Amino acid sequence: MTTVAPDSDVRRHELADFLRSRRERITPEQVGLPRGRRRRTPGLRREEVAQLSAVGVTWYTWLEQAREIQVSPQVLDALARALLLDASERAHLFALAGSPDPAPHAPCPSVTPALRAMLDQLGPIPACIQNSRYDILAYNATYGRLLCDLDAVAPEDRNCLWLAFTNADWRASMADVAEVNRTIVAKFRAAMAEHLAEPAWKALLARLEAESAEFRELWARHEVLGLGAKTKYVRNAHVGLLHLEHTNLWLGPAAGPRLVTMVPVDEESRAGLERLAGLPGQEQPAGPGLRDRRVRTEPSALLAPAGV
Repeated sequence: MTTVAPDSDVRRHELADFLRSRRERITPEQVGLPRGRRRRTPGLRREEVAQLSAVGVTWYTWLEQAREIQVSPQVLDALARALLLDASERAHLFALAGSPDPAPHAPCPSVTPALRAMLDQLGPIPACIQNSRYDILAYNATYGRLLCDLDAVAPEDRNCLWLAFTNADWRASMADVAEVNRTIVAKFRAAMAEHLAEPAWKALLARLEAESAEFRELWARHEVLGLGAKTKYVRNAHVGLLHLEHTNLWLGPAAGPRLVTMVPVDEESRAGLERLAGLPGQEQPAGPGLRDRRVRTEPSALLAPAGV
């Protein structure tokens, strides 16, 4: 006879595993702590998370051991900030703990003012910050007009996969939309292997399957592909055909956020990007100097080159 664990037990163990996985992916340098000589654990130590969250080490240890203890919303908020959780991860944390989030739309620290300024300064080169789920977290003016009018897209729909299968302008900009979409689905499947139980990933997958027969057909192939730089052709509605090199620069662990740039391969494409950047309506908004979702961000650290 099989005994089914109570829902509360399952939630506690899921919460413990989730906290451990988030703790292990953050380096001490990301949160301003010295690495030290004798660091045997990947990422942060439990006592370091406790210190950053202003909670007791024993109490936090019990939490990672799935002990039956009560956690206040204020403590969960402190843990979310200490672990640099993005908006989806934060919502997942509070859901597992069965607690209401006191600040569900609080900005996350990933897209810092310095990163926003860097995006702006990269113009006319199109650039954006994406997380591993292909959410577009922030972008500069040129990127905002490269594939479609991103300013006109609802923030919750600014996801490369969603736009690739549902936005007519985005699809029309791709010189080989069938191959581009096959590739992004294979990359998404590879990335999702580490996030199979996370609600935000499952919700995006369900939404895509419900909306697009093309996506369902590609998803059923079970193809996987890693990230890497490549050149592509973009048919921009304003300046014509552009030959661009798509490059990723990691802002933290390889599973985390990345800076995506579209560097022109030839002078004709460079001139086209300069014309695109100078089009009316490209004025920078007030505030940090570029378009910014302020949601669904992921932890960031020092800029490091992406792997192949």
